[in-house]
Amino acid sequence: MTSSTPTADLWPSLPGSADTRPEAAHRLLRAAVASFAERGFHATTTRDIATGAGMSPAALYIHYPSKAALLAEISRAGHAATLELVRTAAAGEDGPAARMRRLVEEFTAWHARARTVGRVVNYELHALPEDAYAVVAALRLDIEREVSDLIAAGVAAGVFDVAEVRTAARAVTSLGIDVSRWYTDRSSETPEELGRRYGELVLRMLGTRA
Repeated sequence: MTSSTPTADLWPSLPGSADTRPEAAHRLLRAAVASFAERGFHATTTRDIATGAGMSPAALYIHYPSKAALLAEISRAGHAATLELVRTAAAGEDGPAARMRRLVEEFTAWHARARTVGRVVNYELHALPEDAYAVVAALRLDIEREVSDLIAAGVAAGVFDVAEVRTAARAVTSLGIDVSRWYTDRSSETPEELGRRYGELVLRMLGTRA
């Protein structure tokens, strides 16, 4: 997160998170995001999360049965937010190239601004319980499908020159996702500047034709 957009401000904006749980549950979610991002899921204890939320370990279990349940909710909500962003950016009356540029710019900027959440939801997938992983895997497939459909539309319109659409879609999303791994407050570009540069890069990668 940038200093002006802390995790505490980001989390309530995720779909399904606002006005559906008590404030204590939101505090636990935000503390879990911070702990998982800093220590990793397996090295984080329920005491770490509870302490970060200003609560006792016993109080955590009133709201969540385990730290795995917290990870599942964080991952589901984070992927749902990403899917909503992708669908909104890919929609519109303008051409495939303009929509792809918009999608990449917003996808990249989101992973820079929300990098703490991004690291958790993308790099702790292996720790999810099987049923929670199935939910997240379906959301990830929907995200990939949205990007694939936009690339395919560009190919059909003669705008993109891509041999294998699914591989291209995975490359596009991987570029943005990786931003959450390395972006910091000391990065030389703002999230928006990085998004614009990635947008141009992706259009070149897709062989955009005038």
